[in-house]
Amino acid sequence: MLQRRQLVGHDILLARHGNHISAMRVDRSAGRVVAFLDDGSTDSAPNLIFPGLRMPETLRSVLREDWKFLTGISACGVVLAGLVSAASAAVAGMSGDPALVQMLTAYSGN
Repeated sequence: MLQRRQLVGHDILLARHGNHISAMRVDRSAGRVVAFLDDGSTDSAPNLIFPGLRMPETLRSVLREDWKFLTGISACGVVLAGLVSAASAAVAGMSGDPALVQMLTAYSGN
């Protein structure tokens, strides 16, 4: 069964406290994992072994960082497709040959 990527902080806290952990949560803003222990106290551990370490890219991180670029490329593709369809319709309209009109309009509809 596939599970989400485990965080380093989970492993550190499990090594420190074992079965005495009642709950854990991730504090993404601080880059830490916080554990709530059975005795009511809390402990935390960092999520990174080395602060400068680059983690492998995930699809979510790529979309979060590059959404403007990907949106721009998609918009350019849609505009280009519209221009090609409009040019095909214009050529079909300017032509006096009915076979050419039928061919170009049928092609742009697929």
